[in-house]
Amino acid sequence: MSTVSQATEKRTIPDRLGTPLKRIMSSWEILLLGVAILIFIFNSIASPYFLDAYNLSDATFNFTEKAMIAFAMTLLIIAGEIDLSVAAIIALASTAMGAAAQYGVDTAGLVAIGIFVGLLCGLFNGFLVSALKLPSIVVTIGTMSLFRGISYIVLGDQAYGGYPDDFAYFGQGYVVWVFSFEFVLFIVLAILFAILLHATNFGRQVYTIGNNEFAARFSGIPVERVKFILFLLTGVMSGVAAVCLTSRLGSTRPSIAQGWELEVVTMVVLGGVSILGGSGTIGGVVIAAFVMGLVTFGLGLLNVPGIVMSIFIGLLLIITIAIPIIARRIKLMSSK
Repeated sequence: MSTVSQATEKRTIPDRLGTPLKRIMSSWEILLLGVAILIFIFNSIASPYFLDAYNLSDATFNFTEKAMIAFAMTLLIIAGEIDLSVAAIIALASTAMGAAAQYGVDTAGLVAIGIFVGLLCGLFNGFLVSALKLPSIVVTIGTMSLFRGISYIVLGDQAYGGYPDDFAYFGQGYVVWVFSFEFVLFIVLAILFAILLHATNFGRQVYTIGNNEFAARFSGIPVERVKFILFLLTGVMSGVAAVCLTSRLGSTRPSIAQGWELEVVTMVVLGGVSILGGSGTIGGVVIAAFVMGLVTFGLGLLNVPGIVMSIFIGLLLIITIAIPIIARRIKLMSSK
């Protein structure tokens, strides 16, 4: 063998990712899509009411509001942070809207108040994390109690009602046929967040911070400013979800959206976003939202108690966090 051919052979790098088909089949999003299809088929067989178009439309209400928050939470977790106060922000924003409704504020004013309260809460979280350098998990556990505590102080065991009739459209109205306003908003937000994360310089900065914050600082990325914007964004989306949820329920209680922070984080992690930061896609979170919605709706049609659904969501969170870690360990052991 000639010297040139030997040098060429040494420089040849094998394709470790395999064929394009193999890469596609090993994609987490493709596997998750397969799970969604299987759940859809199972629900179709288990309940004769599942395939009704209006029932399927109702099923979207199980995940659209949570997914709105999950889109913003995706960016936050990819950047290596987390916000556990999102459900409490919904409670506080809903309380503010309910109080305003008692004074006759119109629908446009109520929507503005709900989103503005979410913005203020996100600003507060972002300031504590980015300016004071406090750990986000500790900060948002504290603000989770703070925001919901304010709602309990204002409402006690009472409830606000008396919202304007046209306010109900955001949570109960339909744009066309069986496609609700919430579902259309969910699709629009999914597209916008996908563009923001995957097609802009800001999205690349988010990935860089999540992969190596130290290196991101030295490369000139304004880490604190990016994180502050992400907390603002999460607060705003919590406010939007508060508008939709309050509109759908038609009333406000301090216990509204109790436990949603767990479901939102589960949705994000199930979508393939690393809880350690640095990786994940909006597409995966969209599929995960459908999976969780189909599961909870299917269990509801089978009259499965709500506590069983809570147990399932908790187990789902543990499993989706554990699988990548176990897979990496097995890969390391096999390579030794």
